[in-house]
Amino acid sequence: MSQREHIDGESTSERQVLFLDYDGTIHRHSALRTRRGIISSAPNIKLFEFASVLVECLKPYPQLEIVLSTSWVRGLGYQRAKSALPTELRERVVGATYHSKFYDAWAWPVIGRGIQVLRYVRTHHLTRWVAIDDEIDGFYGQMSHVVQCDETLGLGDEATQRLLRVRLAEQFG
Repeated sequence: MSQREHIDGESTSERQVLFLDYDGTIHRHSALRTRRGIISSAPNIKLFEFASVLVECLKPYPQLEIVLSTSWVRGLGYQRAKSALPTELRERVVGATYHSKFYDAWAWPVIGRGIQVLRYVRTHHLTRWVAIDDEIDGFYGQMSHVVQCDETLGLGDEATQRLLRVRLAEQFG
């Protein structure tokens, strides 16, 4: 991992990171955990229906890493949440914002998604990052790094796809 010196002497990372939520982004609405496995909350919606859209948007950025910022990690565990992704995305996944060993793991469901992401950003000294999420709670002044999805449209919305391409170019182009 390459590092560079920041003006105040603190090192910053050269990593390019995309924080990825699943529900309301890479597919519409939420998913449910059942005895048959994970299913969409809406019977006519296929899980990961917009994965190919995300794959296309990320093609110009081969160095970009994905960090999972989805509740799937807390519910299923990191490996199972990662395994649920299509191969082209799974190969880019390097971590998650959640870990069961965090001192506040018990409170994770009520900690704003932005707070979760920004903690990872600070811990890893990231300067180049984008978050895709339908929840923007806690991003405090960092909206230039965020692509907010409408949970009923996800990345199926063309305006959201355009914004994603803009954010990716701003951060990694």
